[in-house]
Amino acid sequence: MTLPPIILGTAGHIDHGKSSLIKALTGIDPDRLKEEKLRGITIELGFAYLTLPSGQLLGIVDVPGHERFVRHMVAGATGMDMVALVIAADEGVMPQTREHLEICELLKVKKGLVVLTKTDLVEPDWLDLVEEEVREALTGTFLEGAPIVRFSALTGEGKEELLATLAELAAAVPPKPAGGIFRLPIDRVFTIKGFGTVVTGTAITGSLRVGDTVAIYPPGFKAKVRSLQTHGQSVEEIRAGSRTAINLQGLEKEQVERGMVVATPGSLVPCRRLDTFLEVLPSAPRPLKHRTAVRLHTGTSETLAVALLLDADELRGEQSGYVQFLLRDPVALKPGDRYVVRNLSPAFTWGGGVILQVNPPKRKRFQEKVLLALAALEKGEPAVQITHALEEAGPKGLSLTELAALLPLDLPRLREELTALAQSGAVLKYDPDHERYLLTPTAQALEQRILELLAAFHAKNPLLPGLSKEELRTQLPEGVEPRLFNYLLSRLTQAGRLAVAKEVVRLSTHKVTLGGEEEKLSRQLEEMYRQGELTPPTLKEVEAALKLPLARLQPLLRVLVNEGRLVKIKEDLYFHQEALSRLKARLTEFLRQNGEITVLQFKDLTQTSRKFTIPLLEYLDATRFTVRVGEARRLREGA
Repeated sequence: MTLPPIILGTAGHIDHGKSSLIKALTGIDPDRLKEEKLRGITIELGFAYLTLPSGQLLGIVDVPGHERFVRHMVAGATGMDMVALVIAADEGVMPQTREHLEICELLKVKKGLVVLTKTDLVEPDWLDLVEEEVREALTGTFLEGAPIVRFSALTGEGKEELLATLAELAAAVPPKPAGGIFRLPIDRVFTIKGFGTVVTGTAITGSLRVGDTVAIYPPGFKAKVRSLQTHGQSVEEIRAGSRTAINLQGLEKEQVERGMVVATPGSLVPCRRLDTFLEVLPSAPRPLKHRTAVRLHTGTSETLAVALLLDADELRGEQSGYVQFLLRDPVALKPGDRYVVRNLSPAFTWGGGVILQVNPPKRKRFQEKVLLALAALEKGEPAVQITHALEEAGPKGLSLTELAALLPLDLPRLREELTALAQSGAVLKYDPDHERYLLTPTAQALEQRILELLAAFHAKNPLLPGLSKEELRTQLPEGVEPRLFNYLLSRLTQAGRLAVAKEVVRLSTHKVTLGGEEEKLSRQLEEMYRQGELTPPTLKEVEAALKLPLARLQPLLRVLVNEGRLVKIKEDLYFHQEALSRLKARLTEFLRQNGEITVLQFKDLTQTSRKFTIPLLEYLDATRFTVRVGEARRLREGA
């Protein structure tokens, strides 16, 4: 089985021989800029590769050692599987040696070795002393007990031992996840004549093939993969862990820059706010205070940010806490990604940590509920991450693709977790067609609100049958879409709490009951319309006859209509149901004998004026009792 490619990063003080070490091992000079050649130091990231004795491919990232270029060191550590801490034998452990080591620890690099370079410049006894100093400096770090290899780029001493040690360490590195979304933080952008825009970086998750469509985040530009190269070789597919050059079709060089991310379309959420867990380094020269402006490095990006401390007023060396960062520029990250923060001026590293949530809401400080939620997120359990995201989404809920963009889970794992949560009753899949989910307590709170709204409506309007669906939905919190609303109504109806008749919703316990006075008035109203037959009174005539305002009569009319005793033909016109039934019987007999009836014939049949004739005919057409043919009406088939 082919061993997966491994990325080795160099770290160490300026001029300790990192680039010379790489050139001696690979034959490739990682110093690619003219200024680097002239000054003899690495300013930008450099890259090289070699095949280890085991046959495993090793990509090497050469990072700058000068304090001014530490930001590039952070970028180089992204995707790094192991590190070679380079220490010159003639100088020993220096300030940037310690800072690079601290940054590697913050970024959770887990494996590595120490290379003592320039051994040809010192005596063996001095080497022993330097090695002892190095072991002491590494105590308590991830490199404690790591191999220390003595090496000279000038004589080649130690090269075979170094290659064998690298092969042994590389074989123990677990492969990166090749499934799920593809992500590659961009560390270089350039153009090749005849080919167009090329970006390079280390693929940290997923895989990519020639012809795939990708998105460039944060801006979200789309592009097609024209070709791929890894370690100088053209390939059809690259996988996580590979140093890769991607030739993008459809993008200009000016649209892309270092710090952006090539990823699967729809997989990331650009954001200017991050919830994080932060550890302050023991070497931090002063406390990090609330609202301090910092430089935030993550992946290959760097941006200014304000540190909003959520559980303290300041964090001293070796202290940790929860911090929300407000960013000047948008970034595209996933929970679980590592970051480093540095002071603006003078430049030094405060510390670093892990992203807990992307695009969170603005937080209030010292809130126990918030801190408990962040502590749960810090553990990185998928079920907790999902329920937290749904809780913060509230009544809007989230789709599967929205959840995938917010969380560090690939779609198969996310579906698996959501299925388990749905089976346990923790979440509801309220829209299977669009795979949308809602937290069960959120749904229950919305259902309770629906019941409360209807109870208040019935108390205020006892004579009305219920509330229209749309009016009820508009009184719910913003974000309750029609599909969710109908889902909640269905749940409440199935539970026997609601009754829905067409567009009207009521509590299942609500019945329109008239009191003594209302019952007497309703009988009077009904009798007036019964006596009116096919020439019923107008509303003004009813007001005058009963000496009551229309506002008092309208609720009673609605009750009579809902009970089927009256029929509302138009806004100001009601007929008694018995009169309409008799009319339909007479009309049916007439049409069966004559086939059709004109307006004048209908007027003679009913002995009514045009004021009632036309509305009655339109009502009969609308209720599909008759059908209009020209100027006449016929009995509709089946009536």
